[in-house]
Amino acid sequence: MSTSALITIECADHPGLIAEVTGRLFDLGINLGDTSFAVLNGNAEFSMVAGLPRGIALTDVDKELRSLPQIKDAKLSVVPFTYNAVNTDQEHVTHRVEITGDDSPGLIARLSEALPKFGANIVRLNSESVPSNSGARFLLTMAIAVSPAKAATCMATVANTASQLNLKCHWQQVG
Repeated sequence: MSTSALITIECADHPGLIAEVTGRLFDLGINLGDTSFAVLNGNAEFSMVAGLPRGIALTDVDKELRSLPQIKDAKLSVVPFTYNAVNTDQEHVTHRVEITGDDSPGLIARLSEALPKFGANIVRLNSESVPSNSGARFLLTMAIAVSPAKAATCMATVANTASQLNLKCHWQQVG
């Protein structure tokens, strides 16, 4: 029986970081499940659910990762993962949404508030403030899970909310 672990790494970003970390984990016989990586203001945030094979302890994983030169100064955590081992319906992406426009405080809050009344769940979210000629531009991408019965109304509400905030909204159904 394998142990599940949540591995999180926060460090300065650099080319080859993902390859170095995942290569070492592969060498240990570790199988990666859900994985997320983002660069936030030049720093990397890397999280993964990992299946550890028999004979590999959490402390072994921690020690091996800390030996990697590129993450020697990283904030590293290797802890037991005791939540769902498999994805639920709330994690099955049904729609991808892209919203763009002029940046202003509260945009993510207003846009995400439109979802709960439809039972919609944000599975992934990424936002960026991108410089432009007119000032900062906002780019938000979301992967959403929503039931087919509520999808059309939910997407219309998201698009209307974006429009009220003077943002453009494009979405597509997945699958």
